Amino acid sequence: MSRLHYTILGIGGLIIVVGIFVLIFINPKPTPPTDRPALVEVVPAITTATSTRVVGHSVDGRSIELFSFGTGAKHLLFVGGMHGGYEWNSVLLAYQFIDYLNDNLVTVPSAITIDVIPAINPDGLYAVIQKEGRFDETDIPNTTTIGLGRFNADQVDLNRNFDCKWQPTSTWRSQTVSAGTSAFSEPEAIALRDLVNSTKPEAVIFWHSQANAVYASECNAGVLPDTLTLMNTYAGAAGYKSVASFDAYPVTGDAEGWLASIGIPAITVELATHDNTEWNKNLSGISAVLDSYQAK
Repeated sequence: MSRLHYTILGIGGLIIVVGIFVLIFINPKPTPPTDRPALVEVVPAITTATSTRVVGHSVDGRSIELFSFGTGAKHLLFVGGMHGGYEWNSVLLAYQFIDYLNDNLVTVPSAITIDVIPAINPDGLYAVIQKEGRFDETDIPNTTTIGLGRFNADQVDLNRNFDCKWQPTSTWRSQTVSAGTSAFSEPEAIALRDLVNSTKPEAVIFWHSQANAVYASECNAGVLPDTLTLMNTYAGAAGYKSVASFDAYPVTGDAEGWLASIGIPAITVELATHDNTEWNKNLSGISAVLDSYQAK
């Protein structure tokens, strides 16, 4: 082998030795840092959303407002003022509930969205209150006119205008009342129907006065089992008597019955008088219902 070959081999060997030295001593293996912060799980904040929107208008063009609280998948709908100013305390109760929720948003169960319509019959309410929108006890006139403000501007009893055994005329106490030209002929009834069809509530609670009881709903198939549970839950917590079947006089086309016909539990909570919201009693009933649906 020539001297050139030995020279080349010597240089190659030297390069290999230098490379090994660099790998071992100049570029050591990385070691994990000792001061790395512990991993922290990031959990999205759960907030309660509050929104207000108009879901329809009355015959005279007044807004029907919906107040919603929470982000849960289960909707519970509370409705006041079906009979307008004649049952103004049912509207005031709804506003008290809205105020309570605004002040206590953390009480809204995580699985539930609470929807509240304070006045489904704003024209009937205006006939008595003579004021648009929110009102309080000082706005109530001293009147004893029986039935004043019960009907909408078409003089239709809205709680006879829904699609359960509907007839053109129905009864209220001993009186014959108009039920409209057809089921859902009135814009207020349409607004409630469309809201129900869009949100598909787990249950609907209507506030009325003045029978001092909680009534179940039924249509052609009778009372739904879940309706009886809802009735007993609210009535038991609030201290009202529970009545599974209304038989004081024939009723056709009521909203509660229509809801029963499409499989949605609905109850009528009748306050004891026309001039008191019985807030504490009803808050107990509401809370019991919320708890029961949160647990389902």
